[in-house]
Amino acid sequence: MTVILFVLNPGSTSTKTALFRDAECLFEQTIHHKPEEILAAASLIEQMPIRQAAIESALQQALSKNHLLAKDITAFVGRGGLIRSLPSGVYPVNADMLADLRIARYGEHASNLGAVIAYDLASRYGKNAYIADPPSVDEMIDIARITGIPMIRRKSAFHALNHKAIAHLAAAQIGRPYESCNLIVAHLGGGISIGAHRNGQVIDVNNALEEGPLSPERAGSLPTLQLIDWCFSGQISKDEMYRRLVGQGGIYAYAGTNDYREIEEQAKNSPGFQDLLAAMNYQIAKSIGAMAVSLAGRIDAIVLTGGLAHSSWLTRQIQEQVTFLGPVLIYPGENEMVALASKVGRVLNKNEMIREYIREP
Repeated sequence: MTVILFVLNPGSTSTKTALFRDAECLFEQTIHHKPEEILAAASLIEQMPIRQAAIESALQQALSKNHLLAKDITAFVGRGGLIRSLPSGVYPVNADMLADLRIARYGEHASNLGAVIAYDLASRYGKNAYIADPPSVDEMIDIARITGIPMIRRKSAFHALNHKAIAHLAAAQIGRPYESCNLIVAHLGGGISIGAHRNGQVIDVNNALEEGPLSPERAGSLPTLQLIDWCFSGQISKDEMYRRLVGQGGIYAYAGTNDYREIEEQAKNSPGFQDLLAAMNYQIAKSIGAMAVSLAGRIDAIVLTGGLAHSSWLTRQIQEQVTFLGPVLIYPGENEMVALASKVGRVLNKNEMIREYIREP
């Protein structure tokens, strides 16, 4: 059957919206919210009124330009947020999911608003709302979770939606099913996640919020004893520490901006910025090397994706350091809107099973 989907993907100060008819994108608009209004909200949930009016306006524009009515929409789709660990797949937005997201039970991230706003729109028009492959997708092998402290376990939190979508594209380019490939996928954006995909499962991946390479806005893995000293120095609060690690860490901490294009331009005349970018690329390459061990060196391809993969300078530097491990494929951008529409469309056409979100006690 023909499936018409309205898809929304909230970012820190913007929301991407799109209208799809099956695989065809009929309308696409990125809404840029006023930073001062976003910062004035005490929590993510309090941003909803700010975003909803603009998203509703985009929806009406999408319908009008394509001579459609709200009743023609099959379903609404939101980017999945930080929820409980779960298998890859499509989930209807339900009361359990909304309860976890509204209190940010598993952490605050702009993507948390995707399911909540999609559900609000769907309820208004008598439709269903879905998410697909949220950041909490968890397929890690057990030994990858163990740390040196029994009370601390590694958690899966990564760019699962783009990882899975791009991994399928890479497998198709190789000429084999994703389920029979060994791939290392590196999503390079404001946050960076690098995962080992073995036979259709992401068996190990860095938590993009708290480990891995430094990124444009995240500190990545840090020397723990120095971090402890800083935490207990009396010079910084817990909330400020979180901001300095996620949002104001990485390149931002050194340069005062997370705009990679601006930093790359300045690096042409600044050895300091050149070293900063080289350090990030070096850490990315090291993490790719670590995932090669997770796959026992049997690698069909190394895949570079995400917004930073548009930079030929960055991808060339990484290639030079990792190409001895296997062929490098590059898919710039995120493709998240297409991935959301494609996965939900497959479920609605009964080509893929639907899953249910159940709240943890």
